Amino acid sequence: MLAPEMNKKLTETDTGTPGGTLMRRYWQPVALSDELSGNRPVVPVRIFGEDLVLFRDGEGTLGLIDRHCPHRQADLCYGRLEANGLRCPFHGWLFDAEGSCLDQPGELPENNRVRHFGQAAYPCVERNGMIFGYLGPCDPPPLPAIDSLVAPDSHVFAFKGFLECNYLQAVEVGIDPAHASFLHRYLQDEDTDDAYGRQFRGGTGDEDVPVTWIMRNFPAPTIDVQRTDFGLQIEARRHLSESRDHVRVTNLIFPNAIVIPMSKSMAITQWHVPVDDHNCYWYAHFTSYDAPVDKPRMREQRMELYRLPDYKPRVGRFNQWGYDPSEQEDETYTGMGMDINVHDQWAVESPGAITDRSRENLAGTDVAISRYRAMLLRSMDKAASTETNAELPLHRAEGSPAIGPEWHDSIMDSGCPRKEWLDGYRDRRDKAGW
Repeated sequence: MLAPEMNKKLTETDTGTPGGTLMRRYWQPVALSDELSGNRPVVPVRIFGEDLVLFRDGEGTLGLIDRHCPHRQADLCYGRLEANGLRCPFHGWLFDAEGSCLDQPGELPENNRVRHFGQAAYPCVERNGMIFGYLGPCDPPPLPAIDSLVAPDSHVFAFKGFLECNYLQAVEVGIDPAHASFLHRYLQDEDTDDAYGRQFRGGTGDEDVPVTWIMRNFPAPTIDVQRTDFGLQIEARRHLSESRDHVRVTNLIFPNAIVIPMSKSMAITQWHVPVDDHNCYWYAHFTSYDAPVDKPRMREQRMELYRLPDYKPRVGRFNQWGYDPSEQEDETYTGMGMDINVHDQWAVESPGAITDRSRENLAGTDVAISRYRAMLLRSMDKAASTETNAELPLHRAEGSPAIGPEWHDSIMDSGCPRKEWLDGYRDRRDKAGW
């Protein structure tokens, strides 16, 4: 059980809250590059309870500024996009990507006060189909040198999805290795050759043993959690026999991202970004360690569940997450279809927008969740007491080597040491060619 005041501290991320202060010290995904495609690259962004507008001006520069014009608070999402900025249609005030007001065409020269008006503006960077914003104080740190951000664009597919819940419960699903044996249990195995782009449907490692079979028949893993320089590394071992273990290694990239295996040659890096305290988006990079990603195929698969332009799911509380009791008898443990995103969506949305953790009872398999909450609380206190980012987890000097992080999913000799699966990751990473 968690005291209500601790739950409040962990889940609030608006401006001025401990969580909001901490989260703003890290680069956060704010949009997909696809959202700025077309002839008018302007989209609304709501993050940490703050309303912004993201645009790409006529010169290709990205701007992320306050959504409301400082003159009379009109909505700049309807602004006129020009070569050097976004112009408010109300009175023609023009703002550039840095939030500076460049022009007040309706004012007489003696009343023109351009230099006195500006917008809150945040730096942006674009990498592998995703746009990141830095909303914190002081100079932004470099983007973390994780695999999904250093891989070439050809090997990374980016996507997102909306969740009607607080970000914390979404992150906590990703660092819980035990739930996959139940929430994502399929009662029948499929041909692993047809599993491209779908998690928990393929084989494990170099063997053609379906992951679904392992998760279904060996539901109680031994879990080891290691503190790392980027967050937490979680090793789950399922003992298949006296001589064989299934070893699956996932990661928490502090403060709100996870890295999980998808297949023997692909991993998912997923950020859970607060929209406000009651909603969040997950942003995902699907990173291939061998061939380029089949982006049209992966996008087509995901658009079966999500709709544009807001990337909200086609199922949810409003239609019981597609629940079918007859399917639950014969096909899946949840009765909610074959897409694990729906399973996770139900798990994080059904407790309510903010889980009442004063009523929960954590078990042994929740060790990573306990460690993560402790890290958050310590780091919130640190962020509140320092003006720089250097003392916070993950922030590294420019030019630091890539951190991976190391992930793994295969059948190995029983009791094999960490070094063996770590060598397997390094071999995969070396052969990636990027």
